[in-house]
Amino acid sequence: MREIFAGLPWWVKWVAVPVIALVVFGGLIASVVGFVIGLLFKVLVFVALVGGLIYIVRKFTGNSSSRSGW
Repeated sequence: MREIFAGLPWWVKWVAVPVIALVVFGGLIASVVGFVIGLLFKVLVFVALVGGLIYIVRKFTGNSSSRSGW
């Protein structure tokens, strides 16, 4: 592979090849990035909902030690 790129001008290695790769794989890259961002958003929503549930349960059950626990 290095022998193939050795004789080429710098602009082919650093401009043309990455542009061709983005054109060919651009849809795939966009799909993967969109999936990762969507997954992170769902994880953040899950963490916020669980945190809110824990806060509500602790607020309404209170911290009194006189109540019998499970």
